[in-house]
Amino acid sequence: MERYSKLRETVAKQFSTTTQEMVDRALRFAEERMEGLTRYDGTPMLDHAVEVAHIVAAEVGLGRNSTVSAIIHDVVRIEAQRNNDESLEVLLETIRKEFGEEVVGIVMGLSNISELRLNTRSDQASNFRDMIVSYSADPRVILIKLADRLEVMRSIAMFPEEKRLKKSWESLNLYAQIAHKLGLYNIKSELEDLSLSQLEPADHKHITDKLREGEKERLDFIEKFVEPIRKGLDAAGIKYHIKSRTKSVYSIWNKMRKQKVPFEGVYDIFAIRIIIDCPQPMEKAQCWMAYSIVSDFYTPNTDRMRDWISIPKSNGYESLHTTVAAGDGKWVEIQIRTERMDNVAELGIAAHWRYKGVNQGAQTSELWLQRLRELMSETKEDIAERFDAKPASGEIFVYTPNGDIRKLPEGATVLDFAFDIHSNLGCTCSGGKVNGRAVPIREQLQNGDIVEILTQKNQQPKADWLNFVITNRAKSKIKSVIREEQAKSANLGREELERKLKNWKIAKNIDEVVAYLCKYYKQRTGTALYELIAEEKIDLGVVKELLTKWLSGEADEERRAMEAEAEARRRNTSTPAKQASDALIIDESINNIVYKLAKCCNPIKGDDIFGFVTINTGITIHRTDCPNAKRMREQYPYRVMEAKWRESAQGAFRVTIAINANDSAGLVNQITEVVSRDMKLNIRSINLNSRGDGTGTGTISVEVPSVGVVDTLIHAIMRIKGVQRAYRVKN
Repeated sequence: MERYSKLRETVAKQFSTTTQEMVDRALRFAEERMEGLTRYDGTPMLDHAVEVAHIVAAEVGLGRNSTVSAIIHDVVRIEAQRNNDESLEVLLETIRKEFGEEVVGIVMGLSNISELRLNTRSDQASNFRDMIVSYSADPRVILIKLADRLEVMRSIAMFPEEKRLKKSWESLNLYAQIAHKLGLYNIKSELEDLSLSQLEPADHKHITDKLREGEKERLDFIEKFVEPIRKGLDAAGIKYHIKSRTKSVYSIWNKMRKQKVPFEGVYDIFAIRIIIDCPQPMEKAQCWMAYSIVSDFYTPNTDRMRDWISIPKSNGYESLHTTVAAGDGKWVEIQIRTERMDNVAELGIAAHWRYKGVNQGAQTSELWLQRLRELMSETKEDIAERFDAKPASGEIFVYTPNGDIRKLPEGATVLDFAFDIHSNLGCTCSGGKVNGRAVPIREQLQNGDIVEILTQKNQQPKADWLNFVITNRAKSKIKSVIREEQAKSANLGREELERKLKNWKIAKNIDEVVAYLCKYYKQRTGTALYELIAEEKIDLGVVKELLTKWLSGEADEERRAMEAEAEARRRNTSTPAKQASDALIIDESINNIVYKLAKCCNPIKGDDIFGFVTINTGITIHRTDCPNAKRMREQYPYRVMEAKWRESAQGAFRVTIAINANDSAGLVNQITEVVSRDMKLNIRSINLNSRGDGTGTGTISVEVPSVGVVDTLIHAIMRIKGVQRAYRVKN
């Protein structure tokens, strides 16, 4: 009993002596029946139930029967799993005599929820809706289940990885939404943050570190910000206190994702809460008086005004929300409410009805339960929609036939799933079954799908598989196998070409020969050329003739004559010259293995470009004004190819803009706001440094769709006050 002193102390503070005695009996009852049972970390399993009971009493605000039910719910769940109806009935009868009929109803409801197996997308949504309707006769079951899930997430580190991911996804997409609907905002935020720490650990750590780094600066700003508000409230004779609340990690992450901004682009990192202590009849008047005082010092954004005092939310939430400008591009959210309203906001619907006059002994009154059932009924469709929606992280969770969970990117196919399980399974995959339905390997998977992989022994990876798989694991293995096959073929082709060159007595270096032939036959690499030779798709007699002309200089004379003729045609026609048939057309395939954009000059759509054939890595695209262009054209003219952008080309090209500006506070925020919010462009990096003379220099790297956007971007940056010069960095 001493192990569970925290719960016993909480019960002693909140409940009567009778309730304290019943809770102690429940602890002894559960301890006897769960002796020797442990959790993943070796601690007693009863620790979980007791902590759930503490959350139920201290954080959710439920009463005696709910607290007792939380303590003994695992006893009933474990007995129910043994499938011995007679033994279960004996246990329930004992509970009925010891703790009453209501406790039996609650623990059986919790046990039934535990039996739900959420395996498929449609089944999960359907089962969860059915569960809510089924147990709406006593909504305390749902509230205790929320407490149960919160305790699990607080202890999530002890679980195996697959269980951590599954429970985190369910907590984020199901339980947090119910908590929100019931007004349990603290529980909602904690579930979201704990889930994010498991589903997106790197992002969670990044935001947490950023919050920690800026904590002192944030506190100093808040103190300075609230100083005039305090003076105004004091002068008006309002009794109050002020709290500051940092936005949850999940809320910040969600805003970064939706608005496509970095951490620094989220302006309302924290909120100020003004909590007024006054009699209930004076609440509205004093809240609006406080709002008037705030607006005397800071300009409100009327679009962000929310009045939940005149018309409270359906779950009883009341508050005035406004967002005000605090200077230097900062915006601060201010929440104005009373002590009673704040308690409702913290404890949700339970606190709402307590203030309506439902006392502790009547917390199970029909009035309280009826309102809670209404809220749960309103929640049903929201949950279904939320469940069927894409996971927040852009990932999906699918299952093997035996229930193992796999996390894949959104848009993943049956083939991606096969490679995720095992490389050999992916290489021999010929199709699959999704939820029992036969599908091809390119079938895209959805959240909650159960996937079975079909294989054939003679199946081998094909190049076109790369067109529809999206996971790096699948792409890497497919390319690896294809390269192995190509290497075998290429070795035969190279050996054949080397023999011919020796027979033809051509002493030219083979790499130079291959580069020339690659350009003639429009092949990306020497390997591709060797494969054509091995497969006898290139006539070696023609190759001999080509090389003879090349070495004698005859090929250069023919090329110069053709160029002169083409130039004459361009001068003698008034219509635009047609694109040469042998020019490379650069489009969306730049993202594949066909072409690569040169890092020395970073070409983007709209730049004048040319292609340069490399020996091993294919064709590299350079700008015509690239610093290396002159050398390449002079030393390796036979490797240079015409290249042009296709008008419909799409893609994200990185461009770097250099900026010279006055060294002023808030400049970085203004630049990111213009680039991200106004122009809707993704910022990859930004670096501005002070020069010590009142000016600063730096660069910003941005993804743009074409060169035309660069001029608009530079013009937009130049319009920012203090920016002296902005220009594109071309190397």
